[in-house]
Amino acid sequence: MRKLANILAVTLLIALVSPVFAEDAKPFADATEINLLDLLPPPPADDSAQTRAELGEILTLQVTRTPEEAALATADDAEEIWRFANVINNPKFTKENLPKFSAFFDRIVATEGAVIDPAKKFWKRPRPYLYSDLVKPIVELSKSGAYPSGHTTLGTVMGIVLSNMVPEQKAAIMTRAWEYGHNRMVAGVHYATDIEAGRISGTVISQTIMTHDDFKAEFEAAKSELRTVLGLTHA
Repeated sequence: MRKLANILAVTLLIALVSPVFAEDAKPFADATEINLLDLLPPPPADDSAQTRAELGEILTLQVTRTPEEAALATADDAEEIWRFANVINNPKFTKENLPKFSAFFDRIVATEGAVIDPAKKFWKRPRPYLYSDLVKPIVELSKSGAYPSGHTTLGTVMGIVLSNMVPEQKAAIMTRAWEYGHNRMVAGVHYATDIEAGRISGTVISQTIMTHDDFKAEFEAAKSELRTVLGLTHA
């Protein structure tokens, strides 16, 4: 019995001290609170002139993108706050140095999926490479619907939240957020209307979760940690 009690005690201790990873993160909101089916127009029909025009944009990007642009679009396939490292431009901006900040943004990532995935499943817009074999994606292929873009949604939320933590760099952070979304077209996996819907979705999600008490508390803790580690004055 004592041995069992010791095992349970060790297990509980491990659970208490172990970091929370993205797959375990609790969303700040989900589709029951933010129903995108009520907020967004449906995507253009597959056989519409709009879809054909958007396909043309993707094919143009495919032949005009530089190796540097392609490399950035490929790297931006990662859904994580650390893709903003080139804007923050501080070697201390790492997961190891920022555990509270990292766990907070894990919840942001989880929120994007909880809100966006039901809309994707409902509209089921085929990805550009499924519509035309002329499209040659440069990132891992996804089985989810194209509309709205989850990466763009996440990039928008991350940009808005991060810029509220570091308002001194708001313009650069939001420019990076817009680039993060645009790179889904560069990569050949989303249409322009997917990106536009993602930016709208990200803005709505941000405005909604900012009203939640748990968000407010974790935001302040993450912000304080970030500004301390980066050597910024506390705003």
